[in-house]
Amino acid sequence: MIDLNVNESQRKKNIERCRHKGILLPTFAQMRDPAKIPESIKKELSNIGLWDVHPRNLFRVSWHNEPKEFGGGYGPVNYIEIPRVITGTKARIVGLAGKWFPTGAHKVGAAYACLAPELVTGRFDPTTKKAVWPSTGNYCRGGAYISRLLACPSVAILPAEMSRERFEWLKTMAEEVIATPGCESNVKEIFDKCIELQRTRHDVVIFNQFDQLPNHLWHYAITGPAMEEVFRAIGGPNAHVGGVVLSSGSAGTLGSGSYIKEKFPGAKLAVGEALQCPTILENGFGGHRIEGIGDKHIPWIHNFRDTDAAVGVDDELPMRFIRLFNEPAGRKLLIDAGADPAAVDKLDWLGISGVGNLIAAIKFAKYYELGEDDIVFTMFTDSMAMYQSRLAELTAERGPYDQRQADRDYDRLQGLSVDYVFEMTHVDKRRAHNLKYFTWIEQLGKDLSELRAQWDDYRTYWGGLHQQADALDRLIEDFNAEVLK
Repeated sequence: MIDLNVNESQRKKNIERCRHKGILLPTFAQMRDPAKIPESIKKELSNIGLWDVHPRNLFRVSWHNEPKEFGGGYGPVNYIEIPRVITGTKARIVGLAGKWFPTGAHKVGAAYACLAPELVTGRFDPTTKKAVWPSTGNYCRGGAYISRLLACPSVAILPAEMSRERFEWLKTMAEEVIATPGCESNVKEIFDKCIELQRTRHDVVIFNQFDQLPNHLWHYAITGPAMEEVFRAIGGPNAHVGGVVLSSGSAGTLGSGSYIKEKFPGAKLAVGEALQCPTILENGFGGHRIEGIGDKHIPWIHNFRDTDAAVGVDDELPMRFIRLFNEPAGRKLLIDAGADPAAVDKLDWLGISGVGNLIAAIKFAKYYELGEDDIVFTMFTDSMAMYQSRLAELTAERGPYDQRQADRDYDRLQGLSVDYVFEMTHVDKRRAHNLKYFTWIEQLGKDLSELRAQWDDYRTYWGGLHQQADALDRLIEDFNAEVLK
């Protein structure tokens, strides 16, 4: 469970610091439904850029941001429905779009959910401690940004082989940026650095997204309802939620899948992972190029009771399809094939992991033979704004992208098969859950009784966690009331 015990003396200091710096905190209810945000704050936002370092942008930690770079208000949930002429599926595939969050990725939500409780309860002192954000990319960006908005110093940790754009931006935002060895799947090296920092420094607090329950809670309470809202808006009288397909990553976003399964009985939840690092599929390992999903372990906050399938995605395919979706020759082919030009124009809303999620969703829809009334939800975590250097690298490596190559890649997209789709039995789920032991109990010292509770007493463990959103909102409301005095 999330610790909401209060340190009164530090809480008062944090209130005074926020009062001095003009910081107010959004509640979960406000992030879910911006209609509950005060008009005075909305008026302030009309003069603030989406990525500006301004405390009012905390209220843009929402799926409802108007898709504008500056001064936007709120509107419908940002999503893209990928045309069937692209997916080749009967089912409709819809992805929530993280591009219109500050930093251009939805990970600011998870970061806020992890840091805000520590501030309002007074268990974090921003005058003596730095918030450490271990990540394979977007979470540490979100953490560094949220830390700046909350006047907390930060340390970002990410693998050295992540995209150049990430590092360049982080240097402007975090007090420290630490590059660990390896690529996207080298998560253990990140954990090792965290252990080293805890052992050698007294000025750090680790906010590890892979074990932070507020990460799961934010997506259950915010992202899941956003998916439901989109379904209510676009689904016809016979529409059905076929399922939710998400990369494993830190397993936080999987909380939205748990929400959807509760709201729409019969919906399934599938987890995508790189075929080059098939942790769930084969207890496997390896490096891969799908930036943003992490690997080689099972996150502590992955609820395998709610996981129905795993889908392997060859990392070569996202690298091909980002060119198909973004190069002029590729876009021309898609439009000539019958895709709505307006939808094609938004394909840069899908970063590499977003394309990986799309591939997994297509394979899922084909495997379960979903029909025209079925809607499959997935996640377009970030956009190509983070990967222009990757496009340049691909051009240097493979040559200019022409119509002939676009034809080949489109054929591969249309020909996606149901290989490497692993439908999990109850025993398969328990086996994957048990893999947590080797990372989290043996290596990182977690409590074995909690690992067992996640499985044996799962309704109380996961259900009780979700109930804490209201309790946290009350703490935030009381905190804000004191700030405004």
